[in-house]
Amino acid sequence: MKKGAFRMTTPRLVTIIGSFVCLFLIIPAGAQDTLSVFVAAELPTTTFALEELRSALAQENRALVLTQDQDPTIAISVDPTRDRLQAEGFELLADEKDRWQLVGDDPGGVLYGILELAEQIRLNGWEGVSPTLQNPHFKRRGVKFNIPLDVRTPSYTDASTTAQENIATVWDIDFWKEYIDALARDRFNYVSLWNLHPFPSLVEVPGYEDIALDDVLRSTTQWKEFYHLHGTGLDSRDILKNPETLKKLSMAEKIAFWREVMRYGKERNVDFYFITWNIFTNGTEGQYGITDAIDNETTKDYFRKSVKQLFITYPDLAGIGLTTGENMHGAKFQEKEDWAYDTYAKGVLEVAAEMPDRSFTFIHRQHQTGAREIAQKFRPVIDAPNVNFIYSFKYAKAHAYSATEQPYHEGFIKDIGDLKTIWGIRNDDTYYFRWGAPDFVREFIRNLPISVAEGIYFGSDQWVWGREFLMKDPETPRSLEIDKHWYQWMLWGRLSYNPTLENEHFQKLLAKRFSLDDPTALFSAWQHASMIYPTTTGFHWGALDFQWYIEGCISRPEQAENTSGFHDVNRFITLGVHPKSGFQSIPDYVSMTVADSTSTLDSPLDVSERLHQLADKAMSDLATLDAHDRQELEYTLNDIRTVSFLGKYYAHKTAGSTYVALYRETKDEENKKRAVDELTKALDVWKKYTEQALAQNKNPLWTNRVGIVDWQELTSWVEQDIEIAKQAE
Repeated sequence: MKKGAFRMTTPRLVTIIGSFVCLFLIIPAGAQDTLSVFVAAELPTTTFALEELRSALAQENRALVLTQDQDPTIAISVDPTRDRLQAEGFELLADEKDRWQLVGDDPGGVLYGILELAEQIRLNGWEGVSPTLQNPHFKRRGVKFNIPLDVRTPSYTDASTTAQENIATVWDIDFWKEYIDALARDRFNYVSLWNLHPFPSLVEVPGYEDIALDDVLRSTTQWKEFYHLHGTGLDSRDILKNPETLKKLSMAEKIAFWREVMRYGKERNVDFYFITWNIFTNGTEGQYGITDAIDNETTKDYFRKSVKQLFITYPDLAGIGLTTGENMHGAKFQEKEDWAYDTYAKGVLEVAAEMPDRSFTFIHRQHQTGAREIAQKFRPVIDAPNVNFIYSFKYAKAHAYSATEQPYHEGFIKDIGDLKTIWGIRNDDTYYFRWGAPDFVREFIRNLPISVAEGIYFGSDQWVWGREFLMKDPETPRSLEIDKHWYQWMLWGRLSYNPTLENEHFQKLLAKRFSLDDPTALFSAWQHASMIYPTTTGFHWGALDFQWYIEGCISRPEQAENTSGFHDVNRFITLGVHPKSGFQSIPDYVSMTVADSTSTLDSPLDVSERLHQLADKAMSDLATLDAHDRQELEYTLNDIRTVSFLGKYYAHKTAGSTYVALYRETKDEENKKRAVDELTKALDVWKKYTEQALAQNKNPLWTNRVGIVDWQELTSWVEQDIEIAKQAE
């Protein structure tokens, strides 16, 4: 065991709850060793964390018992005065007698310290535990969860399979417990729940009691493929008529449910926020004269009281956030902010004044409005002693998997002065296939501007990260999406807390999860295949979710500039590159070639070669791996192979599109031949991609932003690319 000297502080003895003690007095049969733990304070996060530690020790046939002896094997305490520690930081130290001290700056730090100790034991054994000092890189590390509460109170995502499959899920306490536990292990510390207008499903508002909704309903309508990009129209008569009841719940039972969810999160250092788009009034059905008109005083009164009642109803709710825009068509910045202040700000200020000992977080998205206008209008909120005002900014548009450096925040930073923001990290890319590239995530996080940041949130607008529903052979109950995609979520959470974690650590985690003696081939294959996403999207840059979805090579039809939505050769030629990708667009490459000049940027043919190399390396590594009837490993290897075929498709398509553009400019027949050859190969690997994907996944998939994604139907459009090349003029 590695040693590190420390000075043991005298902990404050407290009475430990009887049931808490009993949990750890159960010694496994045949246990070789018993380790004593002293907890110097009764902390809400300790029960969960110590159970993780007990489980890790049990794998070594060791037992864990709580003690009030102040000379235990492990002493756990809180010391907010320790200079080396920041909020949610911890230090793990050992003396020469093999006694360990774990000191957290606060309950969150204790939680993460115990989880760190448990993980070290799982990966290295008790004798391999090493001292460590860790402080969070980002204060807030959250998730974006578009929550489909009810057909009457929809999320932005409701017009999709993923939302319809998960309405019942978000009213399942077992889901939330499993989900929150997973977030805590990955070092996430908050959940932001996004909904157009959640209040009717959450609170009974004084003076507007009839709006409160009992039960949980889902529409039985035959949905259209596309709805408005701003989220309007989800309260239309054809959607609301003939609903089915998924759960019978009174408003009182709904309130009890969400109180339990938030309390469970609090015990794992996971806070909850609700964030809305505006102005939406779904669920009110026009009662009391409420409309979505920006000058409707009754609507303002209802919103203000709803915001206030939300905090009164939920004592563990950490904060609220809002978006101005979306359904404020034609309003000027000042009009939007006046409305937001009269509703959300006044509601928060009222409840903050009535509860001076409670802390509140107020999040204002900088979206379809201006940061300076927000700061000017919301000065009373900013100055409130128990309200923490922060911005939210969509850092990488809709595609974090595009480049590790982004340009879109530069003007925003200049406008916010000394205020802080959380960076929205959108993943509208990986819905089907498991992703995992630690090098990319680590570099991305290190490039995030930290001086103005409170932290990040990671998530999607086109996906509900509830329970998995695409696998042909699902578990019962269906697994969580963040368990299926565990590696991706773990990378963003763990590296947001500690970006110094090295690849060796992740290789050990892979070895442990998949029972591998040597994880290097899996680690390499997974990382190389995963880099196909940012390489492709960095070159073919559709910034927003409705402009590009890589797993289907599709967007909304108008963004594809055709009737299908499929991004054909012509769109690959015309769509530009990400400004920080280091790539050269096809038109620029053609102009350079004709002019016989040079560029420091990677050409489209370089991008094609890089995609081939990534896919070939992943395939080469896969050839050395065998699942040996380990189902999750088999699924993972299949995903890596599927994405490798997708990478080969985009490699051939990029080259083929480039040669089409060269032929159109030069009329060199050799370029046309090359184009036809590349696009014929693209068709071949697209078919392999589709076959491999369908081996374990359901398709078609209906999404809210790009409509129906049908791989087999898209094959005819892949074939059409060859004809485009043959008929090029």
